[in-house]
Amino acid sequence: MKAIVYTEYGEPDVLHLQEVEKPSPESNEVLVRVHAVSVNYGDIIARNFKNLPAGEFNMLSLFRVFARIGFGFSRPKRTILGNTFAGEVEMVGSDVKQFKGGDQVFGYTGENMGAYAEYLSFPVDGIIAPKPSHMTYEEASAVPYGSTMALCLLRKVNIQKGQRVIVIGASGAIGSAAVQLASHYFGAEVTGVCSTQGMEYVKSLGAVRVIDYKNEDFTKNGESYDLIIDILGKGSFSKYKASLRPNGIYMPVSFKSSKLLQMIRTSVTGGKRVICALATPKQEDLRFIREFFEDRRLKPVIDQTFPLEKAAEAHRYVEAGEKKGCVVLTV
Repeated sequence: MKAIVYTEYGEPDVLHLQEVEKPSPESNEVLVRVHAVSVNYGDIIARNFKNLPAGEFNMLSLFRVFARIGFGFSRPKRTILGNTFAGEVEMVGSDVKQFKGGDQVFGYTGENMGAYAEYLSFPVDGIIAPKPSHMTYEEASAVPYGSTMALCLLRKVNIQKGQRVIVIGASGAIGSAAVQLASHYFGAEVTGVCSTQGMEYVKSLGAVRVIDYKNEDFTKNGESYDLIIDILGKGSFSKYKASLRPNGIYMPVSFKSSKLLQMIRTSVTGGKRVICALATPKQEDLRFIREFFEDRRLKPVIDQTFPLEKAAEAHRYVEAGEKKGCVVLTV
């Protein structure tokens, strides 16, 4: 089968199309004929992980060590990227009862990657579910990562109907899902913060207001919020504290040790708080999200699609920072 392979860390040109062995499903796995796979932030980071400055790794330093062990120090251990996919079941293992050949599915492989390929063997107890019936493979491939992550995070802060939420980084995979879920499921009044290019996109997702961070500092407009979600965690509690309501929460999705210490301190003092939480999605989360897309209460937005063999070009486009929605590889 054909797959996009990389055997060294580096710029997008390290990605190349190659013939590799077609996988065979184990007894508890399904063999999926991949039709589409989205290009996520994790793909970009993993491709150039060796050369990533420590300051640009937005999580705890300990996590960076674990990631280096998992992905490989000098050369990548996992040579095929891609963690959100949509496709058709071609074959099932002997113990599989949930799926059969011909079923249309979508899923999330997590750090195991492997979806930039024509075929993928995937465990049935992993994050996989039937594809929403009306969605294209391209649309479905854009759903599992951001939506399940956002759902897990929002459930940790107990959003109430009518509360005011602001999402910093609202045009990315997690941010765009957070805007939609906070608005359409939790009933919050949502403001999105993003670049100029993403403003119309974020508005279309249900944000009542969209702020261009290049032209406006939301901390200086006198508005206050019950929840501030900071996707890349580049802000700080001290900067955003004045924009929080009396019992408001600052949630950095990416965080280092300083924010963990702030969480401990604010949990003791009460009032405005910092909450750092890890999203660990499960299969039931994807199945829960699936119903929202099946009922058309949420929607994926595709910016551009590229054929699999142009994965390097897709990575360059994503890294340029001007995408409005998801970028997808068609297989």
